[in-house]
Amino acid sequence: MQSHSTPMGREPMDRKANLLMRMHERLFDVDNKHSARSARSQKIVAYLKQEYSKPKSELTYTTQFQFVVAVVLSAQCTDKKVNACTDVLFKKYKTVGDFADAHFDTFTKEISSITFFRAKAKNIIATAREIKERFGGKIPRTEHELTTLPGIGYKTAHVVLGELFQIWDGIATDTHVKRFAKRFDLTDNSDPVKISKDLEKLIPKKDWKYVNNGLVLYGRYKCPARPHDCADHPLTKLYQPAATRWPRAK
Repeated sequence: MQSHSTPMGREPMDRKANLLMRMHERLFDVDNKHSARSARSQKIVAYLKQEYSKPKSELTYTTQFQFVVAVVLSAQCTDKKVNACTDVLFKKYKTVGDFADAHFDTFTKEISSITFFRAKAKNIIATAREIKERFGGKIPRTEHELTTLPGIGYKTAHVVLGELFQIWDGIATDTHVKRFAKRFDLTDNSDPVKISKDLEKLIPKKDWKYVNNGLVLYGRYKCPARPHDCADHPLTKLYQPAATRWPRAK
């Protein structure tokens, strides 16, 4: 009777070959996905460079530390509401020393129109005191130094560095950047810092300065977050799947 058994070692070798083939296929898919995202991101940036050629925040301020304060206040709050608050606030508080000497209870009342005003008041006063004591009253110019200050994370640090010093060492991801990064399939992440890192891998560093302010202005004036038909919007025309209703980014 003839034996039809598999030669010794054949089956494990076949499994190994199949495994290697699947690994190569996955790597190929990842490379293709990255290439497509890179090409798409560069088209988006080309539009932003043309439309918003001189990136600048719409937060109003006179002194450098006032801008730091405005950015801290703007977390989960609109620039319009922040500007309405700081229009009065900044007449009283101008320098790092002014904020460092602020009385907590008084300051919280003065910014009570802002979301999470108690936590923000605590962080602003503490940050002013640390800048005064540790940095001689001058705003630090590195991400590492800025993120050691209370209430300042990756996003705030890079918004401050870009606006005040034209230092573009990172891409700040706020709600607008996060929304469009998801909508245009430029990331698989939901964490803002991870989204920043994904975008930084896709976009040449020389173009980082156009991303945050450009997408903020685009989201504010051309493609707001509320439900609407955006099929004819300039960036949607570059990537039609963005016209469909995407799940809200968590």
